[in-house]
Amino acid sequence: MGDKTSYFPMGQSHLLPQEEMLEVGRQKKKLSIGIPKESSHFENRVALTPQGVELLVENGHNVLFESGAGDRAHYFDHDFAECGAQIVKEKSQVLKADIILKVSALTEDEINQLEPNQLIISLLNLYNQTRESLQKMLDRRLNAIAFELLKDENGCYPVVRSMSEIEGATSVMIASEYLSKAHNGKGVLLGGVTGISPADLVILGAGTAGEFAAKAALGLGASVKVFDNSYHKLRELERNVGQRIFTSVLHPQALTKALQSADAVLGSIRHMHAGRSFMVTEDQVAQMKKGSIIIDLSMDQGGCFESSKCTDFDHPVFTKHGVIHHCVPNVASRVSRTSSIALSNIFAPIILRLGEAGGMHHLIKEDIGLSNGVYLYKGILTNSYIGRRFNMPYKDIGLLMAAF
Repeated sequence: MGDKTSYFPMGQSHLLPQEEMLEVGRQKKKLSIGIPKESSHFENRVALTPQGVELLVENGHNVLFESGAGDRAHYFDHDFAECGAQIVKEKSQVLKADIILKVSALTEDEINQLEPNQLIISLLNLYNQTRESLQKMLDRRLNAIAFELLKDENGCYPVVRSMSEIEGATSVMIASEYLSKAHNGKGVLLGGVTGISPADLVILGAGTAGEFAAKAALGLGASVKVFDNSYHKLRELERNVGQRIFTSVLHPQALTKALQSADAVLGSIRHMHAGRSFMVTEDQVAQMKKGSIIIDLSMDQGGCFESSKCTDFDHPVFTKHGVIHHCVPNVASRVSRTSSIALSNIFAPIILRLGEAGGMHHLIKEDIGLSNGVYLYKGILTNSYIGRRFNMPYKDIGLLMAAF
């Protein structure tokens, strides 16, 4: 059957019920989705797994996959091809798709190859973002959605929460590895055994990462102490781990004492106070036990420790004041396959909904959580925080929806 609008003479569509008008205004759209290979040395994840690709292809969409894009997550070209993806050698071909789905932020070279009205779904990574890159995206009149700004129907940030869960659990595994002699550590078993005290683990931050780190550490038998300035978060963490543990607000004396006895310290505080980008001073680090380990999960926002400096997966640690520092900014990428599955479980349904809605414009009118992730719309900046941070003009997304 033909397009529904052809049934109604000009000027009579206003007589339709509102539900019918909605169907007339939008129709299911077949989308092309491009998955370029990640160029960042910190990024091992891929935003769609073969199962996610299969779901999209079965619903009529076309997935263009750059050869090798899934290798670091141990998903290979033949895995995606068997699920219906079109494997291409040239990144330029992938970047012609309606939707570009990647994990790390776009490079300048990638931005230069894009066309107006394409939709970019990726990490914004605001703390490493530049005004110049944003201006290039604005000049090319792109649409863009940030992973970390998306909300679900409960008002939570699904990507942030999922990656924080993974990072929290993974950080305990890292602590256990570097306390062992295999990595020239002290040769300490995190959980201890009968007659031997367990290792002391201090967690800074009672958010999602802190909660899952506490659960993992307690499961191994470690002694856990959690610090946060939010009494509500501390109480929620203790309730969620299901047992009474040591918790405290960030009193300097109490924190210093805990650091001095700690075998491992996990820093997961995401929002620092203005004028201070760290929570633990270098002097406090110098007072820690020799051979203890720091894992800074907040490197993408400046870090929790004054002594931290960014590392990568090739050289993840350095030693300062006799304390091992693990400061890779993207710990979730260390378990890239698990993280890729988590991302794919979030983004495959979103792309399906974009197709069902007939495109981005219709869906963000209906989905407040998705509209919260939009920071560029038709080449217009729509995020007030980004606008203030870079001193760039911005407009409210709701007003733009009414205008277009």
